[in-house]
Amino acid sequence: MKPGITWLASYPKSGNTWFRVFLTNYLRNGKEPASINELEKTPIASAREPFDEVLGIEAADLTAEEIDRLRPEWYRHLAENAGDRLFMKVHDAYTDLPDGRPLFPAAATHGVVYFIRNPLDVAVSFAHHSGWDNASSIEHLAEEGFAFCGKADRLHNQLRQRLLSWSAHVLSWVDRAPFPVCVLRYEDMKARPEATFARAVRFAKLEFAPGRLEKALAFSTFETVRTQEDEVGFEEKSPSADHFFRKGRVGSWREELTGTDVRRLIADHRQVMSRFGYLDDRDRPIY
Repeated sequence: MKPGITWLASYPKSGNTWFRVFLTNYLRNGKEPASINELEKTPIASAREPFDEVLGIEAADLTAEEIDRLRPEWYRHLAENAGDRLFMKVHDAYTDLPDGRPLFPAAATHGVVYFIRNPLDVAVSFAHHSGWDNASSIEHLAEEGFAFCGKADRLHNQLRQRLLSWSAHVLSWVDRAPFPVCVLRYEDMKARPEATFARAVRFAKLEFAPGRLEKALAFSTFETVRTQEDEVGFEEKSPSADHFFRKGRVGSWREELTGTDVRRLIADHRQVMSRFGYLDDRDRPIY
């Protein structure tokens, strides 16, 4: 296996955390489901505390732009010093810094598994996660300069993450990233889990074992993780949300979005939605 980080990249609420639960269960190969609060080797690429520890600089003393200039060096250090294969969750879009360097350097990268989900479902799930109404969520999905943790009014627990719009986020990783990319649709993860997750396991150059895959999937069902969240909570849940693992269904947007909402989302993201099979030839939603 080529040394480097395998990025687990996605726009928020697209299946990234579900895959991380699966990956933890696959790597541990235990006799019972792994705790959702002890996910294996998948830190988020915007975590503030590891940045401070590795670089010996308090991110709180830097501007977001200064932090961004240091992030590629941080990732190179992590890749060079990892004792084992390294996976990192990332919500940032794939972007370049003002000096032309990519935020995620190819020299530190093995590849990227990119998770994509119907933006109609993303808009609804993102709204619940963030405590917004659907209209605000739809606006953010279309906002070219949208970012997490970007305001200087308080100290955020994560570094700034430039998401861009939903469409721009997808294309940044799928078309611009200069390293191997494995695209997983959330809808395929639900409808054909064995084949879809197996493709990611093989892409990451992990040892493939069908029985192990089947067990890891059984330990990672929505019902299993939701039960864990109900019993012990989930550390990654937003304070604005009732649950992180809310419904996990395909097509739940049909119960919550208005016709105006749907038309706006399609108008904003028609090209990318069509490309990845979310619209038919008459621009009608498929899922």
